[in-house]
Amino acid sequence: MRLTILGGGGFRVPLVYGALLADRAEGRVTEVVLHDLDAGRLSAVGRVLTEQAAGVPDAPVVRATTDLDEALRGADFVFSAIRVGGLEGRAEDERVALAEGVLGQETVGAGGIAYGLRTVPVAVGIARRVARLAPDAWVINFTNPAGLVTEAMSRHLGDRVIGICDSPVGLGRRVARVLGADPGRAWIDYVGLNHLGWLRGLRVAGRDELPRLLADPELLGSFEEGRLFGADWLRSLGAIPNEYLHYYYFNREAVQAHQGPGKTRGAFLRDQQAGFYEELRDPKAAALPAWNRTRAEREATYMAENREAAGAGEREADDLSGGYEKVALALMRAIARDERATLILNVRNRGTLSVLDAEAVVEVPCLVDANGAHPVSVDPLPGHATGLVCAVKAVEREVLAAAGSGSRATAVKAFALHPLIDSVNVARRLVDGYLAVHPGLAYLR
Repeated sequence: MRLTILGGGGFRVPLVYGALLADRAEGRVTEVVLHDLDAGRLSAVGRVLTEQAAGVPDAPVVRATTDLDEALRGADFVFSAIRVGGLEGRAEDERVALAEGVLGQETVGAGGIAYGLRTVPVAVGIARRVARLAPDAWVINFTNPAGLVTEAMSRHLGDRVIGICDSPVGLGRRVARVLGADPGRAWIDYVGLNHLGWLRGLRVAGRDELPRLLADPELLGSFEEGRLFGADWLRSLGAIPNEYLHYYYFNREAVQAHQGPGKTRGAFLRDQQAGFYEELRDPKAAALPAWNRTRAEREATYMAENREAAGAGEREADDLSGGYEKVALALMRAIARDERATLILNVRNRGTLSVLDAEAVVEVPCLVDANGAHPVSVDPLPGHATGLVCAVKAVEREVLAAAGSGSRATAVKAFALHPLIDSVNVARRLVDGYLAVHPGLAYLR
């Protein structure tokens, strides 16, 4: 079975390959094709993968190419993890937004909109080429903003594109761990959009254990979301929000923390990864140790500004191991081998959330088999969550409309309607600012 990875020179690709190396079952991936526009990054990541595979019998063969059509032909699965504009683009997204006093995070608020406007046209082009060159392939999208990009691609690939994210997986794992439950045996009631969801229940043997957690201040303070949001707020919500909702519930504090004297997250990753790729230009450098060292620093500093603003402390060791690669592998297994699995995924709504139309991509539990991912019916969201989900989905639709039409006015509308941008004038200045630094937005007129 052949897996093509778009963004194959990306820093997190070894996580996916590591998961494939551990998969010894029949019907596993036997060939990995890495595609990237940057041949130097492809070479560096290829060296890491070679060292990962050392001593592993029948390790998947790795091939690299800068030719997209070549990469797609013959693929059974296509894993999309591209970054349009690179980390320099992310750093500019943050800088322009913070200069206007609004959030520049890559999936939330102004930064997420700018990233989406750059990425959607490229993702749509990829979807069209997959439909033409590999019509039987399944596309697994990890490209951010994951829900928005998945919805853009679904207009050309239908249900054969599925979005994944590690945030709900990590949240469910942490809540289960605190409650003394096995995450693999618990039903996690989670619903929302990508990076905008709530864990509303965790059922073990038919019993919802979440009320026990919400009633215990000591337990609530023992894991990341409890420290991030505070026990009182979680009890008020009656649910555990995805960590990205900290940007909404504590927006002023988050913006202030990101406006501090240190580097933004994008600038930090840009410089950190530049150092990694520069180090691997030396053919004698040990690639895998360099990657492990860089990754450890990356994971430890994840959402550091938010944790500092909330006084949440350092990340726990169990939360430094990633997770999206395990979701991707479980998804591929379920489809390729018809092994039924339950996963939280980004898929077309199909009536799952009554407040959204059938084509809207949502993030909900799904039953997965050889026919793809099937969203499970969920209870309605409470009013406060419904309002936020509908508002953000409306913004996503404006982003898609702007990307499709090239309308600057529609792009302004997308910024202006976002709950975290409080002024039409600010929205206009944001569009001007992003047009000035991103050549990829030149299509807006």
